[in-house]
Amino acid sequence: MSSVPPPGPQAAAPPGLDPERLRGHLDAALPGLVTGPLSARLIEGGRSNLTYDVTDGRSRWVVRRPPLGHVLATAHDMKREFRVISGLHPTAVPVPAPVLLCEDESVLGSPFYVMEFVEGTPFRTADELAALGPERTRAAVFGLVDTLVELHAVDPAAAGLGDFGRPEGFLDRQLRRWGKQLDASRNRDLPGIDELHAALGKALPASPAATVVHGDYRLDNVLIGGPDDTIRAILDWEMSTLGDPLTDLGLLVMYGTKLDLPASPVSTTASAAGHPTTDEIVARYAQASGRDVSAVNWYTAFAWFKLAVILEGIHYRYTLGQTVGAGFDRIGELVPVFIQHGLTTLTTPRKG
Repeated sequence: MSSVPPPGPQAAAPPGLDPERLRGHLDAALPGLVTGPLSARLIEGGRSNLTYDVTDGRSRWVVRRPPLGHVLATAHDMKREFRVISGLHPTAVPVPAPVLLCEDESVLGSPFYVMEFVEGTPFRTADELAALGPERTRAAVFGLVDTLVELHAVDPAAAGLGDFGRPEGFLDRQLRRWGKQLDASRNRDLPGIDELHAALGKALPASPAATVVHGDYRLDNVLIGGPDDTIRAILDWEMSTLGDPLTDLGLLVMYGTKLDLPASPVSTTASAAGHPTTDEIVARYAQASGRDVSAVNWYTAFAWFKLAVILEGIHYRYTLGQTVGAGFDRIGELVPVFIQHGLTTLTTPRKG
């Protein structure tokens, strides 16, 4: 999904994907799509569903499947991911073209889907953004905000996604859902996380009209490319649904906050020169979307809570030896940091 070279023909099969079995299924389902032996490479950087770069030497695709081990209820739904990119592909929202959904677990051991490979770069760190320089960095982040506005402007019914979620009571259900996700991965004491969960429940804001929400919208979940550093594709739709658009904004604000965590395995780009401040991000979204963003602190605190739960789930899988990739040994130490940021954000009045 970036400018790295494709996997070579002799590359060893990565965990979770058997190239021969994949080709057999593609040949049966889409004859002529694949023209030679497949090779695959696990794309590093993801912390949940597994993503692979696959090629036959002429064409390239991307395959997505759930993690190899512990799977939380309602998470890692390949059918939902495939459905949302299929619905959004004809709109102005940049997404990869869908190719195929496979729900037969006998092929790769789990459901999976295939989509087109899109050239572009996911910027995960401030150091990576530094290569763009301050002006291009500022424009890229504002482009991220503008693309979010485009997503939230899509008519769900027109995109075939009118029943993609249940907007009524969305925030309350989200809080309960993530509380259950926490319980499913709880294997150590986490001071403050239950306090944060309860405080969020006592201060639920009134949601605006529902839109398609991404659920994990951030700079390293989009591909940026071309001479104008445009967003070529939004990736990782595993948390998408129909609900409160300001949850996406809160997450973007959270990721736009300086964490001062050197070499963190969690994406932090806010310290890059030229990166807009969180106030600028909120103001740009508000102006372009016309939505009331006065409750953005609640949404940002909820984002801290949600990410704390996600990280704890990843940490839990790591302790069981069920997670592949680099950087997972440090995930657990970040959870208390996210909890504290959530508590602070919820109780601190927003300036301006």
